[in-house]
Amino acid sequence: MKRIGSAWVASLRLVVYLGWTAILLPVQIAAVALPGRLKEWLPRFYHRSLWRPIGIDVRIRGTPNLDRPTLFVVNHTSYLDITVLGGLIEGCFVAKREVAGWPLFGLLAKLQRTAFVERRRGATANERDHIARRLSGGDNLILFPEGTSNDGNRVLPFKSALFAALQTSADLPIQPVSIGYTRLDGMPLGRALRPFVAWYGDMDLAPHLFTLLGLGRMTVDVVFHAPVKAADFPSRKDLARHCHEVIAGGVAGALAGR
Repeated sequence: MKRIGSAWVASLRLVVYLGWTAILLPVQIAAVALPGRLKEWLPRFYHRSLWRPIGIDVRIRGTPNLDRPTLFVVNHTSYLDITVLGGLIEGCFVAKREVAGWPLFGLLAKLQRTAFVERRRGATANERDHIARRLSGGDNLILFPEGTSNDGNRVLPFKSALFAALQTSADLPIQPVSIGYTRLDGMPLGRALRPFVAWYGDMDLAPHLFTLLGLGRMTVDVVFHAPVKAADFPSRKDLARHCHEVIAGGVAGALAGR
């Protein structure tokens, strides 16, 4: 990927990001070890406080469901999704297990009490049980059912197996959420620039992150759709299909400026 943006801006934003992270990291370590809601509130404060310094403007439509627990089902485009959604929802992400071993980001994921799952064939039962236990314990979870990140222009098919945990929680609120990266410095973000935001395929993380931080101000549209329940659908495939249709429609509308 060719270099665009400002290396100076990227460096400054990276210093701010790392510095703020270093300040709050020991606080979250202590919060996770102690009873109370600070371990849930602090990550939301942390993510939201980073929006402006790293150049993110978030526009919100709809309202996050306040019932606990809630499963938030979201399309996945970039690692920035974590910062955007983490600043809006007091919840824990569901992520593939290898994320736990990533430098820095793996530690941050653990401190946000991420639910790590295997994405290999044959692990569905373990995934289901782990997610079900977290939900029954009262945790809000944020699930990316595409199973990987997309290119920012479309929503990939959802893996209905990831909805298996809901078979024992038919009345659990499930809220579809659309996230789209729509504008750069106030101008529409076209297809040519979306690969500088979306992180997918075999892209290397470090150079992609540095390039992204050097761009201008990014507008992110987040749409919270009406919550549903698994009991409203005859099967988890129907539930996954409904969530995909709603989320894909929200993304298409955001990218089109509607």
